[in-house]
Amino acid sequence: MSREVVSAVIRGAKGFFEEAEASLAEAIAKHGGDHQVEFPGTAFQLPMIHALMGLEVGKLDQLPAVLEHCRDLLPDEPAEKLFLPYLGNALDAGVAALLSLETICAIRYLNGQAGDDGFTGFISDSILRELGIQLVDGRMPGFAAILGPAPSDEIAVHTVRELQKRSILSFLVANRDGKSMRDQLDDQGVEMGWDTYIVPVGRDIHSSIYVLDWAIRGALTFGGHERGDWRNCLRYCRERIFAFGITFGAIPDDWYAVGAGAIAMGFPVISDDPSTPEIRATGVTTYEALVRQTDHTQLVPTCIQVRGVKVKVEKVDIPVSFSPAFEGERVRKEEMHVQVGGKYSNAVELLEMVDGDAIVDGQTDVHGKDFDAVEEGGAIDLGLHVQVAGRKMQKDFEGILERQIHRYCNEAMGFMHTGQRDQIWCRLSKASFAAGFRLSHIGTIMHAKIHDEYGGIVDKVAVTITTDSGEVEQIAKRSRPLFDARDERVAGMTDESVDTFYSCTMCQSFAPNHVCVITPERLGLCGAYNWLDGQASYEINPTGPNQPILKGKCLDERAGEFEGINRFVYDNTSQTVERFSAYSIMENPMTSCGCFECIVAIVPEANGVMAVNREYAGDTPIGMPFSTLAGSVGGGLQTPGFLGTGRLYLTSGKFISAEGGLPRLVWMPRELKEDVRGKMEKAAAALNLDGFVDKIADETIATTSEELLEHLAKVDHPALKMDPLI
Repeated sequence: MSREVVSAVIRGAKGFFEEAEASLAEAIAKHGGDHQVEFPGTAFQLPMIHALMGLEVGKLDQLPAVLEHCRDLLPDEPAEKLFLPYLGNALDAGVAALLSLETICAIRYLNGQAGDDGFTGFISDSILRELGIQLVDGRMPGFAAILGPAPSDEIAVHTVRELQKRSILSFLVANRDGKSMRDQLDDQGVEMGWDTYIVPVGRDIHSSIYVLDWAIRGALTFGGHERGDWRNCLRYCRERIFAFGITFGAIPDDWYAVGAGAIAMGFPVISDDPSTPEIRATGVTTYEALVRQTDHTQLVPTCIQVRGVKVKVEKVDIPVSFSPAFEGERVRKEEMHVQVGGKYSNAVELLEMVDGDAIVDGQTDVHGKDFDAVEEGGAIDLGLHVQVAGRKMQKDFEGILERQIHRYCNEAMGFMHTGQRDQIWCRLSKASFAAGFRLSHIGTIMHAKIHDEYGGIVDKVAVTITTDSGEVEQIAKRSRPLFDARDERVAGMTDESVDTFYSCTMCQSFAPNHVCVITPERLGLCGAYNWLDGQASYEINPTGPNQPILKGKCLDERAGEFEGINRFVYDNTSQTVERFSAYSIMENPMTSCGCFECIVAIVPEANGVMAVNREYAGDTPIGMPFSTLAGSVGGGLQTPGFLGTGRLYLTSGKFISAEGGLPRLVWMPRELKEDVRGKMEKAAAALNLDGFVDKIADETIATTSEELLEHLAKVDHPALKMDPLI
């Protein structure tokens, strides 16, 4: 730790101590030792002394004991030649500064020197009850104590506005050469007060104790800690009250002393001055204790990151209604202004974790033409790249947050989103377009909702949206190896190796009677969630759409039917689906929503099944294209002989294993076959099916049942020799 910082803290604390001694001696001489001393509007006498020392100070002659304790806390300044970098000395001096300041300010009230006009002075218990509860229950993410005026009026306004829009309370204290930030804001016509979350507390540095007194009473009032239980009171402040200090300009000794006291309470200090030494040690504060940020545009984001403030965006600022009530809304062709993805254009969405310094929270960049540059009824390419940063964010969480894009987009009225990854299809209605909905509003939604639901792990969210075809393809190329890496994480796990599967009910807005059951060997039918994703999602959000399901007693090992799974599916499908088989297409198959990547359907005359992916719009051997099949398979229906799946399920050892598995696959579009060829060849090799993938017909070989049967006989496809499927 910097000797410069420790020395300044000790000098500043000694200055406050000497001032407190002189003030107390003068007060006792003037009023007598039995004269009452207190702050107005509080039941805690002098709150800092009450909490940290356990003393119920009501008279002047009780204060000498406080100052004796301060004397004991104050260390000597570190020597020039030998300095042990120990934070404890600075923290002790900081606490001594707070106790001394409280003594000084209590005597000021006794002498009728409450403070200047336009400043609150001491903050009452009633204000604590009204607003303090919001600090500890999360409605108010935190508060900032801003010391001194900003370098300019513009920076002052920018700083408080950045805090305001995050619902963070600003306390204004101290001055330089008589000028405070209150004066700056007043000159700019900024309204101040409790209602606007901008509260001028006092013109000098001494008034900072009123802010810290307000915080320590949170531990006593809402934390239920006893007076004198200093350790738990300080821990409560660090863990439950997300406060921080902001200093403008070079930090004088007395400010350093107050800052050390704040740090002892778990509140870091962020300085804009390039000469400020940093203290990046953690432990006393959750993260760094003293940080320098000279870019004023990044000052508030740095404060939020350093303190770990979890920002909630209360209102999603878009021109259409936003609510879960719109999740199941369909935008039909005649209602549509523009669409992206599906079979109409290229579209991809990707969410990645990045370093916090790489992005600016809330920034949305739009490249290419917007919705208003597209002819009504037209289609455009779309690339959506969401970048998130957070100290608790993990690489394994990327897929979980990325899958929420589907739900978040659907909550905007008139915006329909289906699919995931590079398989998305979206439509914007004419009504929502007329209301002003544009591409940038997708970024607004992502920023607001990710902060709202995943604020525990995400500190920053930035979004890039492009309709430039070249940039869309670049995002797609970047995403594919990342998607593959996510899918490979679960390789080697088997359904038999776990006693718990995971549910996914994210799409119940579209299909109320659908529950996706995710197993190690059967990923979600959307293709975006595997078993590990379900596990991680439950860890992040225990009340979310991914719940653990104990398998329970095995009722049918061949079909994959378990007592616990049946019970969960029944309870979560409005008691409409009584039985569920994980490995069968014919016996109680899984329901489907509409987000499936592929549809598997029986081809009775071939004694096998075919698979068709969403992107394929051509004919199939059973006479129905994907769009027709989707109308029969989706909507939460349990349809024997038809199954919605993810692409990779076709290569799983559990793929319709109750009916014989992979050897039943007789037809699939060429694009799908080539996409899964590598994994499917491995799966076929494990079953000793040499050259099997090339025996599967595609649209270049057969699009009718007659052509398919001719091909299967020619290549001696194993399905022809298996037991009858029906």
